[in-house]
Formats: sequence, structure tokens, C-alpha cells
Amino acid sequence: MPEGPSVRKFQLLTSPFVGHVVAKAGGSSRQISLNELQGLELQDSQAHGKNLFLAFGTAVEAQVLPGGPSRAPVDKEAAVPAEAGSGAHAQEGQAWVASDPQSSAEEQHLQREQEPEHSTPEDQDAAVGSWSWLRFHFGMFGSVRANEFSRANKANKRGDWKDPVPRLVLHFAKGGFLVFYNCRIHWSSSPTAKPTIDILSADFHRGQALEALCRPMPICYTLLDQRYFSGLGNIIKNEILYLAKIHPLSQGSLLAPSDLDALLDHAVQFSTHWLHKKLHGERLHPQIYQKEKCPFGHMVMKGTLGPPHGLQRLTWWCPQCQPRVPAESKGHPPVYTPISSSL
Repeated sequence: MPEGPSVRKFQLLTSPFVGHVVAKAGGSSRQISLNELQGLELQDSQAHGKNLFLAFGTAVEAQVLPGGPSRAPVDKEAAVPAEAGSGAHAQEGQAWVASDPQSSAEEQHLQREQEPEHSTPEDQDAAVGSWSWLRFHFGMFGSVRANEFSRANKANKRGDWKDPVPRLVLHFAKGGFLVFYNCRIHWSSSPTAKPTIDILSADFHRGQALEALCRPMPICYTLLDQRYFSGLGNIIKNEILYLAKIHPLSQGSLLAPSDLDALLDHAVQFSTHWLHKKLHGERLHPQIYQKEKCPFGHMVMKGTLGPPHGLQRLTWWCPQCQPRVPAESKGHPPVYTPISSSL
């Protein structure tokens, strides 16, 4: 699923539409009532870890500074143009009801959370002023596009060249639209924000992160635990473990403090670097993720790693550059499901 840098980019794509009124909503999502969004104003856009939050409210400025300008209420009927959008896509925006693409294993796991299948703004316990927040959690190929639709660049497993089906499309009265793909959408009372654990936040708490890394469990498990490293995903995990020369199954409690410090430095620096590349339209060039050989020419190992009752994620590592701590003994085989010695 999209990691922290991608969600930050999604937030920047949505932010220019803050202050705009939704003229029409379409898409295949059945988790919310699309009609409820019509006539609402996008009030705020925030990214926290792997989640995007959009705030919606009535199209009236609730409060202004003393002496400042105020906006007149917007007539919702007048705010909806006769034709929002143009061409075939305007028609699609009204009637996207095709079934969603097959969810990834991780998304299916997340769908088992105790959340309603269909939520409304009234499901909130409390709201910020008159705002209601939509929470977006993206699947493996989830994305956000502004003023464009995603097009198929290859045939699917059936051999069809079908364009991806949007979960949600928001057309705005002032023009322009946002398209959301492969994501779960729910109303929430407010953003579940903990900047101290967000690896891309200026308030990221280094001391808490180091304490989490010191736990007596494989270090790759801890890195993907969103309670400690919000926004850190599988690509970042693989890359920073290689950069720090740490075996993914090394116990955090057995690693030297200097190794953990270096790992944390790589986590922040790599995530920031990846975000920078995304914002400039540049591709990431991993050193170990999905590679046959490491940069030094060593053969790469590949296995499925994860807690016994948690998500199992594909992991790549170089046995020579990333020795396990402590060294593996004959009586203690590695706790992973090997796939092959190389890709």
C-alpha cells in the first residue's frame, strides 16, 4: 500500500481544492453515501502516516477574524452546475458502480477492523466545529489524481485493457475534480493524528522510536508497526535495513545503540528523500527491494517475514552485507518462509 511519502503527495494534490464546493460525487464506493457529499465544502486536507483525511462542512464560513471579510452562504442548489465535468467522464462520475479490484492481503486484513460497512457523518462521536472528516486508507495500488483519470497501461489477468475503477470522484463547482482509487473510505470524528510517531512529521519523537526498536523481537517486525512508525512501509523497511547493514530478523534488543541510531537516521532521511523525488516526478531506484543482487554484486535472499499471527511481508536482504545478530546456529534455524535464494 502507499507509504508515508505517497500519502503526503496525495495531500498536496487535494489541498488546492480546499474552499471549493462539491458539485457532484461519483464512484464505486459503498462505504459512504455519495449524495451526502454534494453541496459540501472541502474545508481541510491532512496526511498522517498512511492515512489521508479530508474535512467537509457546509459552504459557509463559520468564523472570521474581527473586521475581516465574510462569505455569504452558498445556495447548494445553485452550487451544482447543470453539467459538472465534460465528455464521457462526466457521465462516468454519476454511475460508477463496478466492483472494486481484488484487494491485497494487507487490505483484506485491514477490512477485518471493527468499522461499519456504511458510515455517515452522524456516526461521529464529535466533530471539529461543523466539520466532518473522511478517512482514506489506500490499498496496494491506491492513488489520488487531480483533474485526470488513471488509464490502463497493460492488460489485466483476464487479458482486458480496462481502466481502473475509481472508488470516489469529486467534481467541484469552480471546476476541476479529484479521483481516488483503491481505498477504504469512512467518516471519522477527527484525524487520528500522532505526529510524534509520523516519520515525516517535524514532531517525530526520536527517543520513543529508539525505545521501540530496542524491543526483543525481529527488527523488521517493529519497523512495520504503525503504532511506532506511522507511514513506514515495506519498501522503506527493506531499503533502510540494507543501508544500515542490519539483518531483518536481528533482535532489536541485541543490536548496538549505534546501529539503532543509524537505522533511525536512515528511516527519516530515506523517507524525506523519497518524498522529494515524488514531488519532482522522479522515480525511486531501490538498492535491495526486488533486486537479484545488492550493489556489491552479492546474491540477494528473499523471504516472507512477519509476526506469527500478523501480516507476512516479502523481504529482501543480502546475507553478506547484513549479517544476522546473533549469528545463526545449526540448532536455531531462521524464522522465515524462504521463497528462493534469488529472484
